[in-house]
Amino acid sequence: PREEGQGSEWEGFGVEVELLAHTRDVVSRELPAETGLHTGWVENGGLFIASNKQRLDEYKRLMSLGKVYGVESHVLTPSQTKDLYPLMNIDDLYGTLYVPKDGTMDPAGTCSTLARAAAARGATVIIENCPVTGIQVRTDDFGVKRVHAVETAHGTIQTPCVVNCAGVWARALGRLAGVHVPLVAMHHAYVVTERIEGIQNMPNVRDHDASVYLRLQGDALSVGGYESNPIFWEEVSEKFAFGLFDLDWDVFMQHIEGAVNRVPVLEKTGIKSTVCGPGTCRAWPPGLVCILPCSPGMMLGGGCGRELAHWIIHGRPEKDMYGYDIRRFHHSLTDNNRWIRERSHESYAKNYSVVFPHDEPLAGRNVRKDPLHEELLRQGCVFQERHGWERPGWFSPGGAAPVLDYDYYGAYGRQRHRDYTYNRLLGDEYTFDFPPHHDIIKNECLTCRNALALFDMSYFGKFYLVGPEATKAADWLFSADVSKAPGSTVYTCMLNQQGGVESDLTVSRISPGAPGSPLAPAFEGDGYYLAIGGAVAQHNWSHITTVLQDMKFQCKLLDCSEELGMMSIQGPLSRVVLQEVLDTDLSNEAFPFSTHKITTAAGCQGTGTGTLTCAPTTPPSPSWAGRLWRLRKPRASSAAWCASPQTRRCPCSAWRRSGGTARWSATSGGQILGLPSTKPSPTATSVTLRGAR
Repeated sequence: PREEGQGSEWEGFGVEVELLAHTRDVVSRELPAETGLHTGWVENGGLFIASNKQRLDEYKRLMSLGKVYGVESHVLTPSQTKDLYPLMNIDDLYGTLYVPKDGTMDPAGTCSTLARAAAARGATVIIENCPVTGIQVRTDDFGVKRVHAVETAHGTIQTPCVVNCAGVWARALGRLAGVHVPLVAMHHAYVVTERIEGIQNMPNVRDHDASVYLRLQGDALSVGGYESNPIFWEEVSEKFAFGLFDLDWDVFMQHIEGAVNRVPVLEKTGIKSTVCGPGTCRAWPPGLVCILPCSPGMMLGGGCGRELAHWIIHGRPEKDMYGYDIRRFHHSLTDNNRWIRERSHESYAKNYSVVFPHDEPLAGRNVRKDPLHEELLRQGCVFQERHGWERPGWFSPGGAAPVLDYDYYGAYGRQRHRDYTYNRLLGDEYTFDFPPHHDIIKNECLTCRNALALFDMSYFGKFYLVGPEATKAADWLFSADVSKAPGSTVYTCMLNQQGGVESDLTVSRISPGAPGSPLAPAFEGDGYYLAIGGAVAQHNWSHITTVLQDMKFQCKLLDCSEELGMMSIQGPLSRVVLQEVLDTDLSNEAFPFSTHKITTAAGCQGTGTGTLTCAPTTPPSPSWAGRLWRLRKPRASSAAWCASPQTRRCPCSAWRRSGGTARWSATSGGQILGLPSTKPSPTATSVTLRGAR
């Protein structure tokens, strides 16, 4: 299947803009027109501060992207910023991004107006002081668990659908239905100043590099920010609704200092009130996009509410809401307290950080590792995190770069890691230009195109669809005809009811295997092996199981992702090299395109899948996978261990026969590869192996 990449640093930007635009339309135009009430919306504009070149570059990119979605914005010079906001200190500015239609929402006014509009349309609005005490879940005749009713202190409500909007209590509410919601509650604070002369109608200010915001509140400012040492709410009380915490000034003072630097008049301005609470605003999920926390919750609430309503009525949202979907997290992560806590902290602490294309999290790492992790690490592999997996990214010439335990950026009295190679390499990648490892990847790609490369793809989802009606289910799920003879492999799309593409994947028809074999499980009826991109494996699993449940197909889906490794050898020399390792004839006649076989590779049993070598694109970074890695000990600074067809020399480490049957080794450069001198065919086949650990 197509390898999912890291994606753009602004992936999901368009969807978020559309969600924000809908909220603004509802609050500023639709609700007042429908109810005759003012929601409290004030369109005072917004200023985003750039105090370094990288931040200004980020804002320029945002401005360009905004034009596509109809968002008016302007990059201003420091002097232009001063004209717009006379109270601002511009001595350390590179520029600002000005968004005229930015504004300020009043939560109380918005909620009361929404309630009034909903009641006018016949809704039963907000039953207060009615705690949920349980959620009834029943198993139907097909073994599927479904919501039946909600139990409250005042009675039971029968319903097939529950929307969990409980904020910091969402995790506890989810447990009532057997659902793990990856949320962490934190204290979040802001202060409201005394009256400031000349602040009226000034834009809201976000000084991302100081991690502080200054929001207009009448003739005063609300000042807050996102610190690196937020206070976790360890025990979420059921009776804390509308409660507040005492403000910890030791934590909050960093925001005061940043605010005074940006608007110096604040140094002589008193503080009228302080607010420190959790509520729905401080339930922070891991990931770049948060599920309705505080201010994003208000800003995105209208758009997300519309998509949620569409989801309930039609079975799926209208827009691509993957960035807000709990299924973007693997099920093994949503109940992993260490992972949730670390990733939530990092999301909070880096909320205002520049989003670079090649950044990786430092939190919640080393959760899912394939059998080759340590071997790849010794070879200088720089890992990327996808769906909890540590997958090979590229190989550093400087040697091993392990991901260390999360140090919380030195917060909570922890010692920050010194001489942290992995973090240093990430820092080198913090650019919107080509990163330093670009030439390394270039060489890997050219090597794959001209010779061969191995890819560790063990983080891919590996599912078996088996049972009496497996073929019927496959015909419903996949766009291509996969009901072929056992031994066939088909590259296809998986569609939804609207004809949209859920994913692309390879589907291999299999025969029943021996009991206990992960390569070919024992089953009755038909069977298919599905290889799915790792980052969307959980989402695809949910989609397939939902189809099986709704259509009542007599078959089941088995997840063997943790039990199986996967590697792919690609390039025009792949067949030549692999033939020396496998006990199977790889000729076109014996092993044609789009077929697979169970075979033995240097004593390791696996399934080979013949696929066509593609035109040169940017492939996933190649590396070894499966137990076969242990048969070679290459020393290389690149992710591609390969041989140039022109020179028969490997630019990083050369192949040579090491003696014995189906054994190869790699040594540091200069050795001649003992391969045929005939020119490789551009349509040579490659083989993907999947072998048990």
